[in-house]
Amino acid sequence: MSVDIKTTYRFAVLCLLIAGSANAQDAATKFELTPFGGYRFGGTFDVEESTDSYELEDSSSVGLILNFPHTPDTKWEILYSKQATEAEFNGVTANDASVDIDLQVIQIGGIYMFEGEIARPYLAATIGGTHASARSTGSNSDTFWSGSIGVGLMISPNSRFGLRLEARAYGTLTNSSTDLLCRTGPDISACAVRIEGALLSQIETFAGVVFRF
Repeated sequence: MSVDIKTTYRFAVLCLLIAGSANAQDAATKFELTPFGGYRFGGTFDVEESTDSYELEDSSSVGLILNFPHTPDTKWEILYSKQATEAEFNGVTANDASVDIDLQVIQIGGIYMFEGEIARPYLAATIGGTHASARSTGSNSDTFWSGSIGVGLMISPNSRFGLRLEARAYGTLTNSSTDLLCRTGPDISACAVRIEGALLSQIETFAGVVFRF
């Protein structure tokens, strides 16, 4: 038995429109899992007792978000995001050096959803830790307190799947007791040991597919 393609297409579109008109509260009562890919910008580590610094290169990021239901307009949130990048040394040496570094963020918080049917803007806020690890001789890894705030748009054509678009600002409190970024050689011997209370600031934009269950 053959099936008419146009008829099948019209039927699929009709089903999507009917699903999209479902009560938004139904989606709010479900757990949500959102794998995402994005791009993270900015970040500077200052070298102790020096005007030199390490600048983090802008690079891609990946992550996962888990949301728990709270009210129709609010959700609890657990966020994980990872960036693999390079920290480029900016100093007075003839040959500037760079160090490979991974930043992994784990935070908890929540989001507030504004009014909307299929598309709903929202605000997000989380707090937790950022684990930084460098791949160079003499470097250590360390974990710092961090927080983030974000604004985004949740697009939900049906109660099972959706699309999440967001821009998020991260702030990480570093300290002066860590030899995180070290580089030794004929032209450079330095560690980015931060001043107490220094703030590492970054911006991340990402898109993710929302699975509800």
